[in-house]
Amino acid sequence: MEKPRFHISLLHPRYSLTWLLIAGWWLIAQLPFRVQLVMGRGLGWFMYKFAKRRCLIARRNIELCFPELSPEQRDKMLRGTINSAAIALFETGISWFWPQTRLNNLFQVEGLDHLEKLEGQGALLLGLHFTTLEIAGVAINRAISIDMMYRPHKNPVYDYVQRRGRERHNPETNVIPRDDVRGTIRALKRGRIIWYAPDQDYGPKQSIFAPFFGVEAASVTATVRFAKMGKVPVIPLTHTRLPGGQGYRVTVHPPLEEFPSGDDLTDVCRVNAFFEEQIRKKPEQYLWVHRRFKTRPPGENDLYGIPKRKRKRRKARQVQSRS
Repeated sequence: MEKPRFHISLLHPRYSLTWLLIAGWWLIAQLPFRVQLVMGRGLGWFMYKFAKRRCLIARRNIELCFPELSPEQRDKMLRGTINSAAIALFETGISWFWPQTRLNNLFQVEGLDHLEKLEGQGALLLGLHFTTLEIAGVAINRAISIDMMYRPHKNPVYDYVQRRGRERHNPETNVIPRDDVRGTIRALKRGRIIWYAPDQDYGPKQSIFAPFFGVEAASVTATVRFAKMGKVPVIPLTHTRLPGGQGYRVTVHPPLEEFPSGDDLTDVCRVNAFFEEQIRKKPEQYLWVHRRFKTRPPGENDLYGIPKRKRKRRKARQVQSRS
């Protein structure tokens, strides 16, 4: 995939507000790191009070996954989750806009030798949606060249800034649209390391049901397919935010042994079990605001009970006058 290039069409007046918001984001990103963490917690308080839909989703996920906790403990985790999601917005600005010299002391990277041992062989870097996902990509890309799967944005200005922000830390890095299966396989066979996070609900077409925190969840089988078709090892990656503004710990784990096994359900259950184990270590830093259990097995009812958003009307309908 070609590197993102600036085009004069991105300066069209209809994108003026987008550019203004990005400029404000860039300015905020220049503030001291600890100040941004404080601002993130302040935004988290605001979101807890007013982002009702996201809070309801996160609260329900926590209820389903941690039934052993008391209501007070769940509420504490919810507040921590919303704070963490808010801080991630500031961390994204740091990832995309900080000069390289300011990033030097933010990361503790462990297990990098598991990637260095590949010596040109491709690999699938198995990630999950901790709220530190964006900034963890900086740490890995500064250490070793990887490609990342991403979801293209409908706004071309935002998409340009997003891609440029993610690819700037290593000249060999590329982003691959998450639905580009052929491109992903080709990259793996060329010896590229691709970061892929399959822990969200992408619907029933590309998933099978497997337990996640004891709840049946639509779990994508692409991890198995990529490993099988690309003939590459699967290497898990985790990342957490350290307390007290100390930065981030990024851990590359040993490759999964005998994976894939030949049985998709067994392999998906194994991946989900690994995710669950890692999330339990820092549950408040996981992205619980996603409806992880949206897709249900046949015959099961919706687990969230949240009304669907009303679609905005693009244009008012023309009313025909009667004579």
